[in-house]
Order: sequence, then C-alpha cells, then structure tokens
Amino acid sequence: MSAMGTISDLAGRQCKPCSEGSVRAPALPQDEVTALLQQLDGWELHERHIGKTFEFKDFYQTMAFVNAVAWISHRENHHPELSVSYRRCCLEYSTHAISGLSENDFICAAKVDALFKI
Repeated sequence: MSAMGTISDLAGRQCKPCSEGSVRAPALPQDEVTALLQQLDGWELHERHIGKTFEFKDFYQTMAFVNAVAWISHRENHHPELSVSYRRCCLEYSTHAISGLSENDFICAAKVDALFKI
C-alpha cells in the first residue's frame, strides 16, 4: 500500500518491526514523510520526529489520555516520548532504531488522533 490514504487507513494498520537481525530498514524518504504527515491532524515535523501537543480540561483527563496512549504503545510495541503536565501532554514519535521516521510513527500518531473521534 502506498503512503497515500486517510487517517483511518493509518489507524487501521499495525506497526511492523524495523529490523530483522542486524538488518535495519531505512528511515522514510522526505516525500513519504510529507505525504503521511498530511494524513494526520495537527502533527508537526521536526528534525527526526513528529510531534503534537494535546490540551485537556483537567489533570484527570490528561492522565486518562496518557493511559490510553500507553495502551496503544504497548499493543503496537512502539513508544513515544511524553511530556505531561496538569492539562497538557506533548507527544513525539520517532523510530530510534533507524534514527529517523518510519511508518510506525505515523500509524501510532493516527491511532492517538482516533481517540478523539470516539
């Protein structure tokens, strides 16, 4: 499947290992990164990661979100960098094993965005 599609396409995919033995997949080329980023809602591209800040009404909602992200991360075996405060959570995805972005970063970002569509 190509990088083109919709957020629901990304959210419906599963993360795949980025390496088999000592062979690692390459980071995504810039054109694929750009195409995948356009499928996400409000995520920004930084040097080697994508990020988004989520705002909440109170600490309880923030922590509920963090726990939902933890569940997604565990299921996908792909974990973001988190910065959590009272009413805010900043997420950053990158694939450290390849020192760049993989499709897994975009799949997890789409799954996190899907939390708000429920």
